[in-house]
Amino acid sequence: MNMLPACPKCGSKYTYEDNSFLVCPECAHEWSKDVATDSHSNDEKVIKDSNGAILANGDDITVIKDLKVKGTSLVVKVGTKVKNIRLVDGDHDIDCKIPGIGPMQLKSCFVKKA
Repeated sequence: MNMLPACPKCGSKYTYEDNSFLVCPECAHEWSKDVATDSHSNDEKVIKDSNGAILANGDDITVIKDLKVKGTSLVVKVGTKVKNIRLVDGDHDIDCKIPGIGPMQLKSCFVKKA
């Protein structure tokens, strides 16, 4: 039995072949077999800072703009150094702990690698 790749849209493992396409029964996503074989080379998303430097888990960053903390009167000031970041999926792609404020998610466009 051939092992078919998981659905790139929802991650379901119950994909099946339909002529020259692969189909996901859970989300109804269809994609070409050729695309499925090429997708393994580019699985990891590259996250870059405001200067174009590639960020990785555990890096130290510096905030380049005053950022208001939603729901409070706190502000993350320019030049705040944040240590040991963690990259996550989503719009706010950096998960970190800011000194004096606590756990927070940041957008990579508002930071630079320290």
